[in-house]
Amino acid sequence: MKKLTIMGAAMLAGTVLAGHASAQELNVICSNEQDWCDLMASAFEDETGIDVSMVRKSTGETLAQVRAEAGNPKIDVWWGGTGDPHLIASAEGLTQPSGADTSELLGWAVNLAEISGGRTIGIHAGALGIAYNTEILAEKGVEPPACWRDLTNPDYAGEIQVANPNSSGTAYTELATLVQIFGEDDGFRLLAEIGENVNTYTKSGSAPSKAAARGETGISIGFMHDMVKLAKAGFPLAIVSPCEGTGYEVGGVSIIEGAQNFDEAVQWVNFVLSAEAQSLGPQVDVFNVPSNSNATVPPESPALESIKLIDYDFATYGSSETRARLLARWDEEVKPAE
Repeated sequence: MKKLTIMGAAMLAGTVLAGHASAQELNVICSNEQDWCDLMASAFEDETGIDVSMVRKSTGETLAQVRAEAGNPKIDVWWGGTGDPHLIASAEGLTQPSGADTSELLGWAVNLAEISGGRTIGIHAGALGIAYNTEILAEKGVEPPACWRDLTNPDYAGEIQVANPNSSGTAYTELATLVQIFGEDDGFRLLAEIGENVNTYTKSGSAPSKAAARGETGISIGFMHDMVKLAKAGFPLAIVSPCEGTGYEVGGVSIIEGAQNFDEAVQWVNFVLSAEAQSLGPQVDVFNVPSNSNATVPPESPALESIKLIDYDFATYGSSETRARLLARWDEEVKPAE
């Protein structure tokens, strides 16, 4: 009897330990650049001992997955990417508050948390811009763009690359930016005119600037911090802040509603909001502006205070209704025939 009792206790202890071990894991979708995703996953594992299973997907793809898995999520936390889809997920009840401390965060990061009821929090910011390959434009004898309207120049035919806003948060930010600057009808006319010069609408928002850096296209639209990374690597890329003004992103972090590993997800949120974690970016040439006021801002980061930023309306353009309507109109009026 004693032997059976001891064996039963051992089996019970083994079951508890196995259950504890299985809980020490976290499933993350990352909408930042792959090397930044990998670094943060590794740093989090070293800090906490929690095993991270991470997949990199664009914001549009992630929002679609989170919607499809509502009620039975396969992921616990969504880190990175533009804030608009994070706000949509929060409004649709697809994410939940983390209870994270925002006292050290800058105002634009706290604003995202306030709009979403704490369901998403700002982790970094980055301004939208235009990049061009100096060698390609010089070889063609074409003046570089200085403004959004310049991108309609017939001399740029087949030389512009930008992402598809259905899959890319970067491209949705561009769409929403032009609508806010020029008004919806004029903004869509401008998008269509620029579209006459577009050679490819990519799935990823960072892909166009990589193509411009490699000389595969002359001009790209994207976030300036991604362009800085490429220019710093030695590519012939010049960066333009459009003369009419430009929009910006506030990247978000959100815990999925029904997350199987909620406690671990909370630890992830607290980690990625910390000054120490946000200061790791330059190790992999990440130059966006961190949201923690005590984090180290890389000297290469675009100075947001020197850029003509619009008063980007995150509440309106981060709503499901607005996004769905604008994307439907983009598909109708801008998207090339397939």
